[in-house]
Amino acid sequence: MHSVKHRSWIQGGLIAIALTYLSLVLLIPFANVIFQAFRKGVMPFLENLTEPDFLHALWLTFALAVVVVPINTVFGLCAAWAIARHRFRGRTLLLSIIDLPFSISPVVAGLMLVLVYGRNGWFGGWLQAVDLRIIFAFPGMVLATAFVSLPFVAREVIPVLEEIGTEQDEAAKTLGANDWQTFWRVTLPNIRWGLLYGVLLTNARAMGEFGAVAVVSGNVAGLTQSLPLFIEDAYKNYNTESAYAAAIILGLLALVTLILKEILERKTGIKPVGDR
Repeated sequence: MHSVKHRSWIQGGLIAIALTYLSLVLLIPFANVIFQAFRKGVMPFLENLTEPDFLHALWLTFALAVVVVPINTVFGLCAAWAIARHRFRGRTLLLSIIDLPFSISPVVAGLMLVLVYGRNGWFGGWLQAVDLRIIFAFPGMVLATAFVSLPFVAREVIPVLEEIGTEQDEAAKTLGANDWQTFWRVTLPNIRWGLLYGVLLTNARAMGEFGAVAVVSGNVAGLTQSLPLFIEDAYKNYNTESAYAAAIILGLLALVTLILKEILERKTGIKPVGDR
């Protein structure tokens, strides 16, 4: 009986610590953002959402996601297929390279891009000669966003491909299907939920990225300023109402992502790679 009460106290204490920690770092700050955004009423909040710089930042954020997500989806599918279906020299190295954005700081990633594509970088002279601007322009933001969101599709699809094996693919080829028909009619239906999960995570990271994009964009309002950069810039310039309003929109986008993520997890039983 005593041991049961002791375990109950320990469990209650751990729950209290977890709730206190979450409140301090997440719930209370989030509640404060909501309060500050609507402190003067709904109409001032809506007016902040019609500012040209905010609208451009929102559009640029969606544009980055629209460009980057398909690119990383195609790359992730190709990499996952190569890694899960073949054993080749350098396979472990390829997996490590794919995982690199998980371990490297986004700021360092942005700096690497500047050192390669900047005016004084490896390709800087050639890019100037052909009048192609990468750094402090949209292409550099695409590269930075693609780098930080690169692993998600591959890392979600690889375990699914390994789990389903090759039997169904081989059966389809035996019946006369070519490689494209096998992929479209057999492989893709089997990996669709893992693929959707990876795409969802890629989109979330693409829209929320700050560090790498801040380094390569120049953070110019109305030109190279994504929504996270707009929030930081507005707050630093004491335009706190716009910053909080934009933060609400970015938070709503994150909430939609979390809801879709939960639906996928409940529907399929898929968990993030780190939870497997």
